[in-house]
Amino acid sequence: MNENLFASFITPTIVGIPIVILIIAIPSILFPSPTRLITSRLTSLQQWLIQLVLKQLMMMHSIKGRTWSLMLISLILFIGSTNLLGLLPHSFTPTTQLSMNLGMAIPLWAAAVITGFRHKTKMSLAHLLPQGTPVPLIPMLVIIETISLFIQPMALAVRLTANITAGHLLMHLIGGATLVLTSISPATASITFIILILLTILEFAVALIQAYVFTLLVSLYLHDNT
Repeated sequence: MNENLFASFITPTIVGIPIVILIIAIPSILFPSPTRLITSRLTSLQQWLIQLVLKQLMMMHSIKGRTWSLMLISLILFIGSTNLLGLLPHSFTPTTQLSMNLGMAIPLWAAAVITGFRHKTKMSLAHLLPQGTPVPLIPMLVIIETISLFIQPMALAVRLTANITAGHLLMHLIGGATLVLTSISPATASITFIILILLTILEFAVALIQAYVFTLLVSLYLHDNT
């Protein structure tokens, strides 16, 4: 049971070679660059959604922070499309892997922090010590704030991994229960099936919300350092 339960989180391979790179590249196919002067309705809808999300993310940024707009919109599109594709049957969701999420979170967080120390050194150092701190508490608070600073990328990655993994596990368990109850109690199976449909709808929302939350937190880290 445990092997079947977590089988969907194992990186798929072909002839022993992981194909996760190919899976990660698939979302880029969903957002093709327009090659015609008059675009289709789907492309126009995609561009409108991208502009809407970009406007929300860039509203609080300075001119220097807005130079990150391409990276942020690419990030939210990648995570959102990857999460949605992972809801398809017999598919693999790369964002359930903590290693991949750390690979996204750490470089982005480090780039934001390095930018802050480079351009706003005094302000960045001031974040490590709240104003009005009693002198005896200064060493301890500096250590605590430093630890909290280094925990930020881990929190980003763990939040995304935990939410996506928990949703997939819950869907797997309820789907298995529905299949077993079909032959035992059809009435109960119909109830669990309705719960499964509602949970699937919720997971579609969670997939998009987690992509937005991840990108928004990266955007906030950038805002604090630019």
